[in-house]
Amino acid sequence: MSKDSPILIVGAGLAGCEAAWQLLNLGHSVVLYEMKPVKFSPAHRSNALAELVCSNSLRSNLTDNAAGLLKEEMRRMNSLIMKAADETSVPAGKALAVDRHAFSRFVEDSLKAFPRLTLIRREILDIPSDGIVIIATGPLTSDGLSQNIARITDSSYLYFYDAISPIIEGDSIDYEKVFRASRYDAQDPGDYLNCPMDKEEYEEFWKTLIEGKTVPLREFEDPKYFEGCLPIEVIASRGISTLLFGPMKPVGILNPKTGKTPYAVIQLRQENREATLFNIVGFQTKLTWPEQARIFRTIPGLEKAEFSRYGSIHRNTFINAPALLKNTLQLKKDEHIFFAGQISGVEGYIESTAMGLIAGLSASALYTGKPFLPPPPVTAMGALLNHITSTESRHFQPMNINWGLFPPLPQKVKKRERGACHALRALESLERWKSENFMES
Repeated sequence: MSKDSPILIVGAGLAGCEAAWQLLNLGHSVVLYEMKPVKFSPAHRSNALAELVCSNSLRSNLTDNAAGLLKEEMRRMNSLIMKAADETSVPAGKALAVDRHAFSRFVEDSLKAFPRLTLIRREILDIPSDGIVIIATGPLTSDGLSQNIARITDSSYLYFYDAISPIIEGDSIDYEKVFRASRYDAQDPGDYLNCPMDKEEYEEFWKTLIEGKTVPLREFEDPKYFEGCLPIEVIASRGISTLLFGPMKPVGILNPKTGKTPYAVIQLRQENREATLFNIVGFQTKLTWPEQARIFRTIPGLEKAEFSRYGSIHRNTFINAPALLKNTLQLKKDEHIFFAGQISGVEGYIESTAMGLIAGLSASALYTGKPFLPPPPVTAMGALLNHITSTESRHFQPMNINWGLFPPLPQKVKKRERGACHALRALESLERWKSENFMES
């Protein structure tokens, strides 16, 4: 095919934008479809491309962590999303968090700089039958397109529920009651604000939380939650102490005002560079909005909290990738159709981006008639791709990147050294893959 014939991408979230970037840099013409602002999903709020609808954190930035390694691999693959994240980062300790509005602007401006990009804002209901198509419509794919995807895959959708944490305004926090601290480092003032609770406050909060009114599910909805992102009230319902081992874990945090570790802690993470917005970390919820205001204002320091965004819950959809996709992200039944991002069965911002990156490279190879060899499974990208295309399909569920997806190390090492060993092997393998296949090292 001629590079003058465009590759079509449906969905301009993280995966779609990353796929477009990779293709544009390889000289292809791209038509990128985005349904906003003509139509919004239940979770989206802005017209921006690459909108971050949940947390503003991309998790760990350290390469001895699987999520950090995945980000470093993408940086080495000229990832637009990683460029945007690094350019618009905000303080978040060892994690990489971004100013979500600046992040989206960076992505959109970078793509629009290419004359070969055509951005069309309208809802796509039918999958185009001509040419190469990358479907990157995310976990909130519109009902009309979902029906057509189900038709072409001859498959029922799997689904789970994902919840969003509230964001509060910084000037509504009582800074006399909260403190800055980093876990396990009393000398570091820390990038997180901490709201401490004693035992009595915690137990009263727990009781109020489990009695809170939640948004009812519709009759046809079955509450299948992703275990990595459970609503705060669901965690609490599993026992009075469960929050103390989850989002309210106090371990390693000292209150500089008392010199002691609180019984429980709620952490607030900075949302933007101006520190005017803070995310209540780990407090994704399906509580009704009035209940969120009532219950979360019982947290010390948040008595007068003003909410910039309430938490919410929405249905996430994904295909049964092991049964439907090749390890090139092509549909087995039609090699001209690719799936990328969360709809392909990964979970998380960076995981979605990684699949968009691979889909872009794979689509380019098909377009030019070249074979595409996927990244080795010892790399983070390869391990994630292997999970969604090679797992036993009957029990397939979305997964964040983690060391359990990687092939075992060839030698026994101490547990604290495993991450670094995985990272060294992965990055060396990635460089060989780049130089031996289609990219200059």
